[in-house]
Amino acid sequence: MTSTLSVPPKVGPLAPEAAPRPPRWVRPALIGLLLATGVLYLWGLGRSGWANAFYSAAVQAGAESWKAFFFGSSDAANSITVDKTPASLWVMALSARIFGVNAWSILVPQALMGVASVGVLYATVKRWYGPAAGLLAGAVLALTPVAVLMFRFNNPDALLVLLMVAGAWATVRAVETGGTKWLVLVGVFIGFGFLTKMLQALLVVPAFALTYLMAGPPRLGKRIGQLLLGGLAMIVSAGWYIAIVELVPASMRPYIGGSQNNSLLELTLGYNGLGRLSGNETGSVGGGGGWGSTGLLRMFDSSQGGQISWLLPGALIVLVAGLVLTAARPRTDHRRAGFVLWGGWLLVTGLVFSYMQGIFHAYYTVALAPAIGAVAGMGTVLLWRARRNLVASATLSVAVAVTAWWSYRLLSQSPGFLPWLRTAVLVGGLIAAVALFVTQLFATRRLAPRLGLMVAAGALVAVLSGPAAYAAQTASEAQTGSIPSAGPATAGGFGRGPGGGFPGAQGGTTPNGGFARGGGMRGGGLLNAATVGDELKSILDANADQYIWVAAAVGSQSASGYQLATGDPVMAIGGFNGSDPSPTLSQFQRYVADGKIHYFIGGFGGGGFGGGRRANDTGGSDYSTQITEWVQANFTAETVGGTTLYDLTTPTS
Repeated sequence: MTSTLSVPPKVGPLAPEAAPRPPRWVRPALIGLLLATGVLYLWGLGRSGWANAFYSAAVQAGAESWKAFFFGSSDAANSITVDKTPASLWVMALSARIFGVNAWSILVPQALMGVASVGVLYATVKRWYGPAAGLLAGAVLALTPVAVLMFRFNNPDALLVLLMVAGAWATVRAVETGGTKWLVLVGVFIGFGFLTKMLQALLVVPAFALTYLMAGPPRLGKRIGQLLLGGLAMIVSAGWYIAIVELVPASMRPYIGGSQNNSLLELTLGYNGLGRLSGNETGSVGGGGGWGSTGLLRMFDSSQGGQISWLLPGALIVLVAGLVLTAARPRTDHRRAGFVLWGGWLLVTGLVFSYMQGIFHAYYTVALAPAIGAVAGMGTVLLWRARRNLVASATLSVAVAVTAWWSYRLLSQSPGFLPWLRTAVLVGGLIAAVALFVTQLFATRRLAPRLGLMVAAGALVAVLSGPAAYAAQTASEAQTGSIPSAGPATAGGFGRGPGGGFPGAQGGTTPNGGFARGGGMRGGGLLNAATVGDELKSILDANADQYIWVAAAVGSQSASGYQLATGDPVMAIGGFNGSDPSPTLSQFQRYVADGKIHYFIGGFGGGGFGGGRRANDTGGSDYSTQITEWVQANFTAETVGGTTLYDLTTPTS
């Protein structure tokens, strides 16, 4: 046994070009992984209904109107867009056009993107670290609770993750071949990632660029030129859409939701861009302390921990070990490049999430899942192959023990959820960690391989049992509203801690102080769609074809419930937060005078988040308050099934 760290020669699974024929177990294992992922992501998918009605309403609009499809409008009459670029809506709207507007046509594409993400991650990690590493990486991604949540939901994150993983795959091919076309393809993937969720897609760019700059085969000058071409491809792939939207006259397109000046550029750089980092988001619902404490340990706190951090401590341990083990390798060494690629993704994205001051939801952390899976897979295989080395064996054992301990801590935050599991995970993990180390010291050469595999299997069961249990629990429940969360309720979740909470939020709460899935008022609110009874639906449906909008309501979530129930356009006054200056009071009065809107639905309050404010605290518009007060002063209210309704065709005077 050597006394210093060393890496075996580049043979076997670490060099796929040297082993063109994989072992017979690889294909069945991969098929099993993908099938199991598909079952986990698709089983009972319809129970979530419209999931996030905000996006489902936009899908419905896009399935009816190509103009709404292109711009990502909230309604088919194109009053205002959602507050994101619409690439993810395009996928769901195309599905809805083919299969009809329903929960399955909206959510199945998301689940299939999840299966594809697992498959692409496997293929990417396998190229440099072999099938075992690829399978482990794919399994970690598939079982990460927040990944199960988002691949069964209709937020943009599913497509974003797939495009970023595809960008990593193209980066690997670029490093292998030195070909410019692969870097151009990286730019295309990230550009469309930008069209999915704007600046968040760019968080992986530093890791991709650094990996090629360090390990690309050509000389330095050519590598720099190739990276510039890749950057140009990224700009073109995202910029064409921004240019079109900015050049189309405002009168010929919907208002850009989330902006204060009807500008996609403003939305990109402000509310959905730099404002997320600084907390200065005009028209937002509050930043800084309102979104929980920031800092280096944010990914481990009670709000984010159970979503993403199960294998994060172990991944950081093996990341450091992997960089040390490969430090002396040649510049173009693929094994070190793999740690730079995925480790850079993990560190940059994790640090930005940890310190951003603006709007932050725990489900954003799904962007970390592929990197955690890849680092865990690569690091485990590298340390396993160097396990005859005392330090390497000890490092792998420590990673397993720390992961088991952390799983125990996370499971302890949900004391009523499978209480026996946390003890089993801790005991099993510690036993496996000790066994991993001991078997390499005392096992005979004849027994070591078989015994080692048995111990390794036990370690994998121990470290994956916690996230797998949370994943299964997540898949077993309906997920609705704007702020979904994975796993059971935890002690001290969202809204706890210094500065925690969601100012002015409407909706029910869970035992952890967070927001109930599907909670909220009957008339809808910021976080949840309205509940529409048969009587109210019948009233809204009456003579609907005579109006451009059958109704108007403050806030996109509230409006979406009525729109999805009736199938007819409902105007979302003020956009998602009710704080966008669309429409103005005079515009709304003109729509009413021209007979374009039938009803106004009360309930959200207007004036921005929390309702009823004359001046929005974050600088947003108070037009929704002005419109609400004008309607109340000039039209008669009636209550239908607990919802306040104003017939805009019959003024009081």
